[in-house]
Amino acid sequence: MSYLALARKWRPKKFADVAGQDHIIRALVNALEGERVHHAYLFAGTRGVGKTTVARILAKALNCEAGVHAEPCCECSACLSIDQGRFVDLIEVDAASRTKVDDTRDLLENVQYTPASGRYKVYLIDEVHMLSNHSFNALLKTLEEPPPHVKFLLATTDPQKLPVTVLSRCLQFNLKRLPVALIVERMRTICVAEKIDIEHAALLRIARAASGSMRDALSLLDQAVAFGGGALRDAEVAEMLGSMDQRHIHELLQCLANRDAVAMLGHIKALQELVPDFESVLDDLASVLQQVAVAQLAGTECLGEDVDVALIAEFAAKFDAELVQLYYQIAITGRRDLDLAPDPRIGFEMTLLRMLAFQPADGSGSTGDIAARISTSAAPTAAAKDPVRPSGVEAGTMKPVPAADADWSTIIKTLQFKGAVRQLAENCVVELHTAGEMKLAIHRVNEYLLTEQLQKQLVRALQDAYGKGMRVSFNVVQGEIKTIATEIADGSAAKLESAKDSIQNDPKVQELIEMFGAKIDDESVQPLAGSGGPGQARKR
Repeated sequence: MSYLALARKWRPKKFADVAGQDHIIRALVNALEGERVHHAYLFAGTRGVGKTTVARILAKALNCEAGVHAEPCCECSACLSIDQGRFVDLIEVDAASRTKVDDTRDLLENVQYTPASGRYKVYLIDEVHMLSNHSFNALLKTLEEPPPHVKFLLATTDPQKLPVTVLSRCLQFNLKRLPVALIVERMRTICVAEKIDIEHAALLRIARAASGSMRDALSLLDQAVAFGGGALRDAEVAEMLGSMDQRHIHELLQCLANRDAVAMLGHIKALQELVPDFESVLDDLASVLQQVAVAQLAGTECLGEDVDVALIAEFAAKFDAELVQLYYQIAITGRRDLDLAPDPRIGFEMTLLRMLAFQPADGSGSTGDIAARISTSAAPTAAAKDPVRPSGVEAGTMKPVPAADADWSTIIKTLQFKGAVRQLAENCVVELHTAGEMKLAIHRVNEYLLTEQLQKQLVRALQDAYGKGMRVSFNVVQGEIKTIATEIADGSAAKLESAKDSIQNDPKVQELIEMFGAKIDDESVQPLAGSGGPGQARKR
């Protein structure tokens, strides 16, 4: 007995059955009911979201023997023939296999002739972006002014590759990726109808693996049911997809929270025995980190229904928000680099070790701990004598911590601010400096320097110097304040005036003025670096 794949068996027959594309369906239904059907439509979207399905339903609505309606009857010979792929007036073309201009010309030769049995002759061209430029040119004239009995339905996964001249002659509809919850609900309905024993976690895993494609989800569902002998179990689906039980992901996160590299390596070794798809494991890890970030910044009430809220809340309390963002970035970057590693396990292992190695130092961070363990194990005697230095800092290059009562100028020089951060610091003055708090004032004309990024960099440097408990705030003021920047500017102005005077009073310059009627270009006068006395100037 022949078996019909679920993706084909459960393909929507009417607009009402199409899931997740309400914006498209509403426009088409209104066009059909108002008898305002355009001659050319372009359906764009990723694979498996319903482009050709919507096009076929539209072809049925146009040729249904009951008349042109928003919903075809699905019972007449025209509707049944279209469903079975044998309607003579629905010409379906795969542009990927017919890219030559001669193929397009052959296709369009019969456009002028009226339909054989239907109301309209419908051309459904799939992956239309694969046509050659000459083929597009051959299609263009017909697409612009087709006979009244012809409709063009174009489908593509890459609309950017279509010429603008073609796009301008079509009504374009962009189909969306389907959300996980909708795919799960659709698969649940199918499984109930097919009498398939299911686990919700298995449906959820398949829906996530489908990446927004209903067709991919149903194909994976077919495969999973066959793999599980007619039932759908999460453990079997995970094995089939090469993904991991969430328990393993949570254990890896726990190792990160504990900053325990030894336990992490042991756990990765145990994972290796399960022969996992390490790309999929990193995907799962990134997904959990995203949930943690949502819980931290928006609250657990914004998490999905399928999330273990209590566990995510527990991890949200263990990690700093900045650290979660760092872990997420390392996870997705590591996934990209797996193919470059000697083998996937090594790439995965290095990705997680990188999460530990690049944690920000906070006095108890893993960077210092790792350096201490390396120093102790490699040279116990030397480790007892020398202070532990962060990775990448040579002996004698560590920045000294400014004294608690140091003035602001000394603090800036000691911490060696550079670039825009130094500019911000030099335009500030200290209003208050205690053991646990520092208040900085900046004039309103320099408020543009108070960007979020520069503030964070300055605050982080001060907290690294005085401790994480140091509270740093900024106050924008109107009155005149004496900053390092104004002192530098005043000094530069004084030097410039002195330089101009030295040029003006120079005897040789006066002699040239008298002999040739020369004039001094004041704007070209510059003081020599480090100068300020008479005669210490140069003229460009």
